[in-house]
Amino acid sequence: MGPLQFHWPAARRRDFYARIADEAPVDCVYLGEVVCSKRLPWFEKDLPKIAERLRRAGKQVVFSTPALIITDHEIAMIRALCETGDLIEINDLACLQLLNGQAFVSGPLVNVFNEGTLDVLLRLGAMRVNAPMELSIAAIATLAARSQAGEIEVFVFGRQPLAISQRCYHARAHDLHKDNCQFVCGQDADGLAIAQLDGRPLLAINGTQTLSHGHVALLDELADLQAAGVTHFRLSPHALDMVEIATLYRAVLDGIYDAKEALTRLRELTAQLPFVNGYLHGRAGMDWQPSRAG
Repeated sequence: MGPLQFHWPAARRRDFYARIADEAPVDCVYLGEVVCSKRLPWFEKDLPKIAERLRRAGKQVVFSTPALIITDHEIAMIRALCETGDLIEINDLACLQLLNGQAFVSGPLVNVFNEGTLDVLLRLGAMRVNAPMELSIAAIATLAARSQAGEIEVFVFGRQPLAISQRCYHARAHDLHKDNCQFVCGQDADGLAIAQLDGRPLLAINGTQTLSHGHVALLDELADLQAAGVTHFRLSPHALDMVEIATLYRAVLDGIYDAKEALTRLRELTAQLPFVNGYLHGRAGMDWQPSRAG
């Protein structure tokens, strides 16, 4: 289960992770704030208890770090996290200065588009590398073949995190400044949809983050990704029944459901949200490529 990208109330966040700990068939959970460190004080005090509950449930906990490090406070926070010895996910290469050679996870916003970059990260201590959103399955297979002992993770459900900026789009959409944003991003539990001039939805914004409007739904592709050497499959938390969604993905991986059956159920769970999978098939990211599951 990837890090929560959206600004949920602390109580909702606690309840979400309690269910993930007790009910979700996932092996690893990422915790922390990736998008905007201003949100962190709302839930930071809860993280140790959440992490402990997840560990008691037998899940690996990874602490995610901001995708854009711009303040001294963020640097101090990451340095303190590195000193705990916990496994962390880096989303900005500036973190490498603070790791001192310890093992880490490379997040999906780190641009790993070729074998040379992968080699550098593995040499610096990456134990797991997330493939960027834009990679095709052929490119992912090339990285997986090169990774040797390293693990490869692929984003398989949720709105795709595409970019991060110093500007807060959510604040601007409400005629507010970033320094006085009033945390309006909290009004949109899954991000705010952005339409083209003709009214068709194209993207979503989440504070300083840009995401796809459509949700990646890689169910039919799981077997091919496994065959390509992918070891981890990331689900991104949304205001949906993520326990049931995780159960669907686990059932397909375990051969209990076929992909067509699971995709039909996923459409029911997501109230017919638009699905996308274009990048994996070498097409525009917003495309949907029907395959064996339809």
